[in-house]
This record gives sequence, structure tokens and C-alpha cells, in this order.
Amino acid sequence: MQPRLEGFASALLGSLDEARRTRAAAELTSLEQTILARSDLRAVLADTSLSGVIRGQVLGELLAAKVEPATVRLGVYAAAHVPAQEVTHALAELAVLARTWVETGTLELPGLALLAARERVSGFADALLEDTPTEDFARVESELFTWARTIEAHESLRRLLLDRDSALEARLGVTDQLLDGRVSPVALALARFVVEGGRPRDLVGTLDFLVDFVARARDWRVARVHSARALDETSRAQLAASLGTLTGHPVELLVVDDASLLGGVLVEVGDLRLDASTRGRLGELHDKLVQGRSYESVLTATE
Repeated sequence: MQPRLEGFASALLGSLDEARRTRAAAELTSLEQTILARSDLRAVLADTSLSGVIRGQVLGELLAAKVEPATVRLGVYAAAHVPAQEVTHALAELAVLARTWVETGTLELPGLALLAARERVSGFADALLEDTPTEDFARVESELFTWARTIEAHESLRRLLLDRDSALEARLGVTDQLLDGRVSPVALALARFVVEGGRPRDLVGTLDFLVDFVARARDWRVARVHSARALDETSRAQLAASLGTLTGHPVELLVVDDASLLGGVLVEVGDLRLDASTRGRLGELHDKLVQGRSYESVLTATE
């Protein structure tokens, strides 16, 4: 299974009680059978010309109000994050994972190479951060950073947690003992999964990776909007909805009035910059005119 999807499924299925996990397993199996029976749906999910966000929205609309919310989230995440040509197979693997968990009462996570293990941890983080208020992200970053530095500073703790031959229960027990009640539930869950789903020798490196990951996720949650004129509530709602569709998750707006734009808006979210301002359009027009004159000048010179 794709490591990031495995991490996401570990978090989501692990948060369900036995009855809901059993329902999710049955629904994922039914979804797998439905997709195998419908060539039109398989074609959409395997369409490489569609973005992952769009594929996820298609599947989400199909499943909405018909299955367990966790099943919707798992299906949407698989469609959005797995390469298009592998989505159908990934959904089948999800169904197998859920059924195995129900039948055995546990989830065995295979050992992975360093980068794959970090990918699995990032998927787990995705599931937790979906339900975490944006204002709490900074606290989670700080707590994970402090925990990493604590492990570095204490040799006996580092020796235990980084020892792959130490019992998993012992390593998780120490993590709980030192963090439970002292950090946020999200930070505790992430610290535990780094022990469970990461590589023992890369514990500190994975924690630092998570600090950066949470910071990037926070950047994608907040859109900095520069507007030539004040936006009313309707315009704000429409813009937030459009950005949510584009990014695949809710986006908060930080709006700044900027008359120098002359008209329209300039939006920055994550590493994406959308310039729909009058000033931006005039700048593009100026650049095209300059390029046109340069091209005309070259042609004249060669006559």
C-alpha cells in the first residue's frame, strides 16, 4: 500500500470503535466492487488529466450521505493522493486493510525505508490535522520540536527510543509517561505514531520532518488576500469556497485592503500565487507589449 495512504488509514480507522470500523470495512469492500463494476467511474478515477483534488471531489459526491463519514474521507484521500492509474487498486487495498484489522483486532505496520516511513507518518498527520483548528498548529509544531530536542539531550531516553530491538510497548509507554497531559492530544498522537510507524533510528529526524510538515500545512490553511476594495461577506464566502475547492480543504482568509492593486484581488496560499488584480493584468499587458516590440525590433534588424 502507498505509505501515505497507509498512515492516513491508520489514523482514521484507529479512531473508530469496533462497530464503526466494521461498517467502514464493509463499505470499502462494497465501494471496491462498485468501481470494478462501473467502467465509467474507473475511467474518471484513472484520468491523469484530472487533478487529485477533482478526483477526490467526484468520489466524495458519489459517497456523500450514503456511507460512514470515515469511509468518505478514506475514499477521497485515496483518490486525491494516489497516482490516478493506481486509485482503483489503492481502494481495494484499503478494503483489505480494514477487513484484516476487523478480523485480527490489530494493525501490523511493515518496516519501511526512511523516506517511505516519513511518508507514512505524513499521512497519519494529514488525518489528524484535518480536524485541528488552524490556530492550534503553532502549538503542535512547538511541542514536537521540544520533544525532539528533549530526546537529543537525554542519552538514556535516546538510547531506549532509538533502539529498534526494544519492545514497541516499552517505547510507547515512555512516550505516554513523559508527554501525556503535558502536550496537546494531536502532538501526543503524532509522537506515538512516529514510534509506531516511523523508523526507530530516524526518530528525531522524523519529528523534525513533522515540525516542517505541520508548518507547511498551516500555510495552506490560511490565504493572504490583498483586495483593491473591501470584500463583503458574500464575496468572502465565495472566495473561501473557491480556494477550498482548489486546495481540497477549508481555507481561512486574511484580507488586507490594497488600493494600489487598482481592482480585483491578489491571493497567496501555500506556495500558490493567484493574481487577479487590475495591476497584475496591466503588468502582463506591458510585458507582452515589450516582448512584441523586442521581436519586431529583431525582425527589422534582419531585413
